[in-house]
Amino acid sequence: MAIWKYSAWDAVMFILSISHTVATVTLVMYWDHFTIMGWLVNIVLLTLMTTYNIIVISHFFTHTPWFVSRVMNMFVSILNSMNIGQSVQSYHLSHVRNHHKYNNDRGVGENGPLDTSSTFINGEHSTLWYYSVLGAASTFYNSFVRMCWSLFIWHKPLSKADKGYEKLLSNARTSKIKELWQLRLDRLFQAGWIIILFTLSWEWALFCYLPSLYFAFVLVNIQNYYEHYGAQPENRFANSVSYYGRIYNLFMFNDGYHQEHHISGGTHWKLLPDLRRKYSTQLAAQKRIISPVPAILGFLHRRRSLLHRAIRQK
Repeated sequence: MAIWKYSAWDAVMFILSISHTVATVTLVMYWDHFTIMGWLVNIVLLTLMTTYNIIVISHFFTHTPWFVSRVMNMFVSILNSMNIGQSVQSYHLSHVRNHHKYNNDRGVGENGPLDTSSTFINGEHSTLWYYSVLGAASTFYNSFVRMCWSLFIWHKPLSKADKGYEKLLSNARTSKIKELWQLRLDRLFQAGWIIILFTLSWEWALFCYLPSLYFAFVLVNIQNYYEHYGAQPENRFANSVSYYGRIYNLFMFNDGYHQEHHISGGTHWKLLPDLRRKYSTQLAAQKRIISPVPAILGFLHRRRSLLHRAIRQK
């Protein structure tokens, strides 16, 4: 009987997901009293774990769920919703069905970008500060709005913070119902998880957990910003920025192959290098950006050209 839908290597991500939860419990259980050093260690560890989970683990899971069993995939969605402070099902809707459909579009005109995570505002890249810091504040706030909805508002299928989600849900009635239930379950367990953490140590939850969650959202936004900054949204083979460092891609499950990932979002992470070889001719023909540093360090890529400006001037 098959267990893994795509690859047994996904077991590594499953173990890392469980380890994330165990590490969080360990940190809160060993929290005794507030010290600057203890606070910093907790903040750094929690921020790094959550950032890694969002960028790598939960990200690839939204594209290629690991298990053949629907029940196991539901469990993973709930588990990592607790780990990353937001619903993984929501992540799937906004990322797979929106971001990968519109590919960071420019959003020229009154209505703005169709991609809700686009780095553009009226044809120009927004500032890194606006996109990462203020964007993270919005994500953080909406996360709590959605949790409150899951707890107290049962007569509405979506929360006020889920604007546009009705268009992202499956058209098939049965699938739509399953997605809505997964959305609520993710958020119910997320809310329950935070309540448990506050019960174990309100001081730790308030001064360590919540700030680290916000910092992780900031880092994730920086990552997405530089995965698209200067690229060409309308060009299938140049709408994203890849980084091909071997060590990075070994530990990040080929996350650096972002252009390849946008060519085929449904391709399993293990096959992304093969996808690069498959489309080598098309990729080589493009004036596209290949970063010398991982996206999260994209600000170090000082010579990156703003290709979208050159296109508009033609």
